[in-house]
Amino acid sequence: MTTLHITVGDREQLREDTLQFVQDAETADLASIEDKVTLQFGTYEDLVDSLTPLRLELIQAIAEHSPESMREAARLVDRDVSDVHSDLKQLEVIGILKFDEGGPSGAIQPVVPFDRIEMHIDYPLVDDIDIDGTPASA
Repeated sequence: MTTLHITVGDREQLREDTLQFVQDAETADLASIEDKVTLQFGTYEDLVDSLTPLRLELIQAIAEHSPESMREAARLVDRDVSDVHSDLKQLEVIGILKFDEGGPSGAIQPVVPFDRIEMHIDYPLVDDIDIDGTPASA
């Protein structure tokens, strides 16, 4: 099973997680490690702008039904083909789907190469440190 892990912010944590994954891969049987792909957004707003409810619905429809073309993907979600085309291109740019060339009748086929998406979002409601440097809970 291939899982796409989506995170927000904290590039240092992503770096540490990646280093840990590499160390685990070096010391373990590679076949036993789940395929892990991480997509990190800089801010929560970037995530919300990129993964709108309509785009998430589109991703799920493609994963479930494997449409043979962009036009068929648009039919699955009952949306205009040009709008779906734009969303598919954006999802390709950020790495959530890819296009296979030469589908039936030469159509470009959208493909979601993941079985699952997990989102890991740290969304602090208050700052952890006051202006003078002491923790807010102190």
